[in-house]
Amino acid sequence: MSLDLSIPTDLLRALAPELVLTVAAMVVLLVAAWRHETSADTRVIGWLTLAGLAAAGAAVGWLWWNGARPTGGPAMIAVDDFRLVVDWLLLGATALTVVLSFDYLERERLLAPEYFVLLVFATLGMMLMAGGDDLMVVFLGLELMSVSVYVLAGINRRSPAAAEAALKYFLLGAFASGFLLYGIALVYGATAATNLTQIGIQVRTLGLTNSPMLLIGLGLLLVGFGFKVAAVPFHMWAPDVYDGSPTPVTGYMATAVKAAAFAALYRVLTEAFDGVVAWHEIVSWLAVATMVVGNVVALAQRTLKRMLAYSSVAHAGYLLVAVAVGAEAGAAALLVYLVAYALTTLAAFGLLAALGRDGERDVRIDDLAGLAQRRPWLALALAVCMLSLLGFPGTAGFIGKWYILTAAADAGRLLLAAVLVLTTVVSAGYYLPVIMAVYMKPEPFEQAHAGVRLGRLGGLVVAASVAGLLFFGVRPNRLLDLAKATGEGLHPAPVPAASATAPLSSTPIGR
Repeated sequence: MSLDLSIPTDLLRALAPELVLTVAAMVVLLVAAWRHETSADTRVIGWLTLAGLAAAGAAVGWLWWNGARPTGGPAMIAVDDFRLVVDWLLLGATALTVVLSFDYLERERLLAPEYFVLLVFATLGMMLMAGGDDLMVVFLGLELMSVSVYVLAGINRRSPAAAEAALKYFLLGAFASGFLLYGIALVYGATAATNLTQIGIQVRTLGLTNSPMLLIGLGLLLVGFGFKVAAVPFHMWAPDVYDGSPTPVTGYMATAVKAAAFAALYRVLTEAFDGVVAWHEIVSWLAVATMVVGNVVALAQRTLKRMLAYSSVAHAGYLLVAVAVGAEAGAAALLVYLVAYALTTLAAFGLLAALGRDGERDVRIDDLAGLAQRRPWLALALAVCMLSLLGFPGTAGFIGKWYILTAAADAGRLLLAAVLVLTTVVSAGYYLPVIMAVYMKPEPFEQAHAGVRLGRLGGLVVAASVAGLLFFGVRPNRLLDLAKATGEGLHPAPVPAASATAPLSSTPIGR
């Protein structure tokens, strides 16, 4: 199916998933305004949210099934397999978060039907980020996502820690957005374009690879994106925000938000700045710093939630390795690792939600002692999650790390490959103690884990995620083939023959 994005009807078809999700958000918002007094009302709104996410997923499937491809000149929205696969990942992560939230909201007595509305709007912003082929669309999607997640972080109005997390996230997020927007302005000043494809053409044909204005703009863009992906040294917000937010929201931020930010970062760098060599080196050193700092600091953590927060920073470093590699191999490795990481992290935070109360900030690793004696299935699921995060063979986490490692080695980035292996060894120092406490230590006192309850829906999410981790760890072929085919479709646009002599436009070229 060829779509000429200069024609309104074809543009609407290309935006079908986002339009469907927007309609779903409006419906959920109206129902939340009408029914918001009991936990049963909240549950109804949650089921409506799942229906809206399923409808948006069906719209993505319709574009995929019909082989949607763009025709004509550059447009503001991308129509490629990379966008569609990331959309499925975002919708799936959001759906799992919704299901995990049912029992959690009731247990914590959070009567907040707007919670699900914010999840839908945040997901809509993420889809615009991942599919945006113009810097302004990427920025608008990022802001829609960010404002929604700021509120989600502080949705528990009775918790001082949640209020602190929301305030820190808002202040630092607004500061980072300023860097991003100023970077967009400088890139526009250097290329007279905000469309990613047109920026790439201008850079290659007009010899702008060493333009000071373009390089400064690129640097500011990397600062803005570095904050969103929690890369060192822009990670200072992540541990406190993850620690203070409600646990399902923390899982959502660590998976969906991170996936959308990495997808947008990869598209911007490879499509718009493919001819600028400097960003590969910058991202490489960011990856090294992030892997080292995230893993080393995680060793000192004693609470499970804060350890997972620093673990998330470390995994951002692994994903940055895939970004630094670039090309088709980097895109494929990025997608494989995002799928494995999303399944693992959602399951891990779902289990954490069952282990504690009031935000789970006080669940220490030593508190898990003897869990296998009282709750063997929960202990098994937690052990699989820790092993997958570690990258143990037989889990999807191992496949993801191996794919990134081979991509880095094939691209000649041996330093990144070496640091990835060494920091993975370091991570065993904080993942394995969790398994040791669960299986090798006795209960601290009688009935220590008697109150641990995951809930039927939460158990379903954790079971499905763990099954997916084990399945992809043993039979990853289809996932790898899908990622490879998707990565091959994401590349800079060829330079038109006439553009070599075309003058630099003084107005934005993106539609």
